[in-house]
Amino acid sequence: MINYFSSNFKLGILGGGQLGKMLLAETQKFDIYTCVLDASKDAPCASICNEFHVGSLMDFDTVYQFGKKVDTLTVEIENINVDALEKLEKEGIHVYPSSKTLRTIQNKATQKLFYIDHQIPTATFSRFASSHEITTAINHETLSFPFVWKKAQFGYDGTGVKVVRSFSDLENLPNVECVVEKLVDFKNELAVIVARNVDGEVKTYPVVEMEFHTEANQVEYVICPARISEEIAKKAEQVALKTSEAFQHVGLLAVELFLTKEDEILVNEVAPRTHNSGHYSIEASYTNQFEQHLRAILNLPLGNTSSKVGGVMVNLVGEENYTGEVVYENIETILQMEGVTPHIYGKKITKPFRKMGHVTIVHKDLNKARKIAEKVKKTIVNKKMIQNHLKILNFSPSKVVLKANFSVERVEVIVRAF
Repeated sequence: MINYFSSNFKLGILGGGQLGKMLLAETQKFDIYTCVLDASKDAPCASICNEFHVGSLMDFDTVYQFGKKVDTLTVEIENINVDALEKLEKEGIHVYPSSKTLRTIQNKATQKLFYIDHQIPTATFSRFASSHEITTAINHETLSFPFVWKKAQFGYDGTGVKVVRSFSDLENLPNVECVVEKLVDFKNELAVIVARNVDGEVKTYPVVEMEFHTEANQVEYVICPARISEEIAKKAEQVALKTSEAFQHVGLLAVELFLTKEDEILVNEVAPRTHNSGHYSIEASYTNQFEQHLRAILNLPLGNTSSKVGGVMVNLVGEENYTGEVVYENIETILQMEGVTPHIYGKKITKPFRKMGHVTIVHKDLNKARKIAEKVKKTIVNKKMIQNHLKILNFSPSKVVLKANFSVERVEVIVRAF
């Protein structure tokens, strides 16, 4: 048995974003030595790992040389040079998830074909070498509106996905390899996280319900447990387990699902790592997803995935029309609310719809937790966003008090006399 704790063992993490940062909280708890590689010197992980290396995750030599420095390598992002991982595996470095799993998942067309090959239910789709071919398919009546366009590679956080309802929606799409899916008439978007260790022990987290921001196509709220029947929850879990079995991954696999109007479960896509849909687990679960990922890749016994209490997570994302320095206000206000825990990711620059943090609300009454989550989202304030709106509205900062939704759906200005 390898001694991982307070030892010479080195864990490598490819990607230094917020997922890596939250994973590091668990490695620190276990005193595991960590090395992180990220392209940005200011990545959230930079100041809290044992070693931080700056370099491109897509460059073969950079990833390969980094991997040679560690004993086990894991990821917090899928866009990585897989050829380097494959070579590292052949040389004895443990890589989880494997290069084979990542190679399949990196390309959405390949991922969709994988589902077909393994009889995993998914939305009807077509693949195209370029977006220009879509117009030809429509003109030849082999494709019809509406449908969902997905960039085959390098999409993230809603980027690279668009609902297409007319020719005008095709005009600004990049001319790249893509997948076109039938627009699913669904009741809910669900997710199940499956944990699998090296020995094949498997556990699932409860089914969660995801509410998406309509413009950003990005998860806005995650609700656990999902507000669905026990029968539907069991069906979703079975589909997730079948998907996990097909991939034979090690670590976590987040399986995003559609629940159709006919109560069918369809796989949308998967992520072979810790996932936004599992952030609630830090406060609400007996074993949070980050600790569980460590247990899985180090082949330790998997922890209890049950929830201690109902939880709702709300994402804090950058304003749609603003890029600049980030400063948060009203954190004290939300801390006064029952069961509220904020997580700030440490990104100094905010960009449109960029994930800047999240807040978890735990409560024995799930509907109450959801209401608090909405209140939280409308309370968090970004000072730079305020200043931007003041300029537009021509108000003096010394003469106003502002309340603003961090993701900016509205801004209320209250003039106060001095």
